[in-house]
Amino acid sequence: QVQLVESGGGLVQPGGSLRLSCATSGFLTDPDFYVIGWFRQAPGKEREGVSCISSRDGNEYYEDSVKGRFTIARDNAKNTVYQQMNSLKPNDTAVYYCAARWQGTDRDMCTEQLSIPFWGKGTLVTVSS
Repeated sequence: QVQLVESGGGLVQPGGSLRLSCATSGFLTDPDFYVIGWFRQAPGKEREGVSCISSRDGNEYYEDSVKGRFTIARDNAKNTVYQQMNSLKPNDTAVYYCAARWQGTDRDMCTEQLSIPFWGKGTLVTVSS
């Protein structure tokens, strides 16, 4: 059973930083080949893909509004994926979800959000003074 568990959310002031973690388990086939990413949903808005990474080639995708501020990274030894978020803005406020699948590319997963079977329960990030 694949499980994704997010942590690291909280309240931060504008300009501050947070690091989200996604602990993964249960990848039963080829644990090194997957696409995993971070998505967010703010109140009253549609869910959007924020950052995604492919384990096959290490390619990374970032949504335009977070480029240069967010960084996705994997620690294979810990089976954990991180999202470092710097220079946070109030419009970054959202519930952030970790998600994974075994097919496709980093860009496709983040932009199309199709056929993603595995999701965490989310962690709330609030950026406010």
